[in-house]
Amino acid sequence: MNNNLIRIIPFLDIKNGLLIKGINLEGLRIIGKAENFSNVYYNNGADEICYIDNVATLYGTNNLSKFITNTAKDVFIPLSVGGGVRSIQDIKSILLAGADKICVNSAAIENINFLKVASRIFGSANITVIIQAIKIDNKYFISSANGREIHKINPFDWAKKVQDYGAGEIVVTSVNNEGLKGGFDLKLTKKISEIVSIPTIAHGGAGSFEDIYNVVKSSKISGVGIASLFHYETLHFFPKFKPNTGNVEFLKNVNKKKNKINLIYKLKKYLKSKKINVRYEN
Repeated sequence: MNNNLIRIIPFLDIKNGLLIKGINLEGLRIIGKAENFSNVYYNNGADEICYIDNVATLYGTNNLSKFITNTAKDVFIPLSVGGGVRSIQDIKSILLAGADKICVNSAAIENINFLKVASRIFGSANITVIIQAIKIDNKYFISSANGREIHKINPFDWAKKVQDYGAGEIVVTSVNNEGLKGGFDLKLTKKISEIVSIPTIAHGGAGSFEDIYNVVKSSKISGVGIASLFHYETLHFFPKFKPNTGNVEFLKNVNKKKNKINLIYKLKKYLKSKKINVRYEN
């Protein structure tokens, strides 16, 4: 049994300050104002929050600093931020804006020494590497730009390498499972969590409390990154959101519930009942 203190971490994909969500990291839909969601998650028991600028790498930009500052005023749990982080100055700007950790993917693939320099300047504890693992013909590879670019490196070797170069934490994202709510890639997550000594976060596939229990039970992870399972339930906390752009047709079909469910609290209560070590307050 996994005896780590398991962190429950809402993952928010951001575009222009709006929360978006897709499947397999593609087909992104606007869901609502990201700050509304992060406030709800903070007030309802999240251990951390992770923001990813979903299009930053694609366009070579990073525009989250102002957004991070506004969020940090109201959210007093660790905040991780990634997307388009390519330089030491990017890291400095994000941390100064109020983030606690930065997440890197493409920059590390392009230049592994970037991790060594960044960890030396800012400390390994502030440097997280996202491994976007994709399975093709029963073989695993790493990817970047939200699965658009495939690299002929297996994620297991890559996990050990980024640890050696200074990463303080790894997020294992299963591109194949992400957004489908059908469960995690247990083989992938288990193997990576066992071959590194730094904390590992499972991400991609949470569709039920049982899915989360299974990935915790079968691996040595330190946390679970959750998106769709939380986001679509949290929509019921807000007035109907009517953005002017994007694929928003599905928002019209979201049924408004009279009872607003604290899903993070319920998840932690469930995990506690299964003897999983979580930060839980009655």
